[in-house]
Amino acid sequence: MAEEKMNLKLDIDVQKLEIENLIKGKRKVEEDLNSLKTDYKKLCLSVRTAGLGKTSEQWCQKIQKEKIKAGRWERKFQKAQMQNKSLEKSLAESQKERDELKAR
Repeated sequence: MAEEKMNLKLDIDVQKLEIENLIKGKRKVEEDLNSLKTDYKKLCLSVRTAGLGKTSEQWCQKIQKEKIKAGRWERKFQKAQMQNKSLEKSLAESQKERDELKAR
């Protein structure tokens, strides 16, 4: 009977140790899970910031919009160049007239 009690106490001690180890393991797993959640949130933010979450269709639309913008700027640039040439021509004519008037 005493031996049986001793064995039961040993079994209880072993089970207590196993429970403590399981509790420690559970805490570690919970910490790892929280760390993974934090890393996942950071990754999602980085993906949004970098624009990596876009589909190829979204990228095609964005590229198309940028091409349209580039075309508009190109036309504005050409218009400004034409105005510049026109102004240079007008200036040259005015200077020529002025020189002719000075010559008289």
